[in-house]
Amino acid sequence: MAHLSSSVGVLPPSRFIAFFDECGDHSLTKIDPDFPLFVLAMVVVEREAYQDEILPKMNAFKLRYWNHEGINLHSRDIRLAQGPFSILLNAQVRTRFITEISELMETLPFTLFVTAIRKSAHVDRHGTEATNPYDLALEFTMENLLHFMESHGETHLPVVAEARGRNEDNSLEQVFYRILSRGTENVPGERFRRLDCPLAFQSKKNNIVGVQLADLCAYPCARHILNSLKPNRAFEVVKNHFYSSNSANGWKVFPSL
Repeated sequence: MAHLSSSVGVLPPSRFIAFFDECGDHSLTKIDPDFPLFVLAMVVVEREAYQDEILPKMNAFKLRYWNHEGINLHSRDIRLAQGPFSILLNAQVRTRFITEISELMETLPFTLFVTAIRKSAHVDRHGTEATNPYDLALEFTMENLLHFMESHGETHLPVVAEARGRNEDNSLEQVFYRILSRGTENVPGERFRRLDCPLAFQSKKNNIVGVQLADLCAYPCARHILNSLKPNRAFEVVKNHFYSSNSANGWKVFPSL
């Protein structure tokens, strides 16, 4: 969806870039009773801040623990201390690592949008007519993202997602561009059609830091929804990044209880 400029060849880079990742699966037929959620997390960063602050700080953090910056910060691997994160089996290293990554996540400049679908409650209310949780979460997220873009007077936003497989990526791409073309139940297509949002899928091996930020935000939010009374330091860190305005915010749990 990029447009050519007759004078300089291409449009100048966008002010913002968005990245998203998910936590949990979107199946409504096999729902894990211990994790009956689908969570979609999107982070939006200013391009200059991503270049000048986020990338250098994330890479410097990785280089404090490994000999190269090619480590993918994946929340599940961190929790299980597996793969390159087996270093976290050392209690002292784990304590230092968690403290440093928490401080990093707290101070990095990004805006967060999280949508969670309570799958069991969703099926109970809508039965066989229940919308695919991924599609529904994307609709809610895009509605709040649209508000963010309009509030900043911007229309161009590249969006990067982690590749999950050809069929899954094609399905997501169809829903994504359908929203941009036709709108949602709550927002008319006319408003969405003002946006220019090219969607790109990147393999995990490409080590996209923005996608890793989204991944690191998703799981703590899921754990908070499942048990809001249990101490959750990671959620306390990331919740301060939620988009917030008078008429929209970056936190959506559906159905609400």
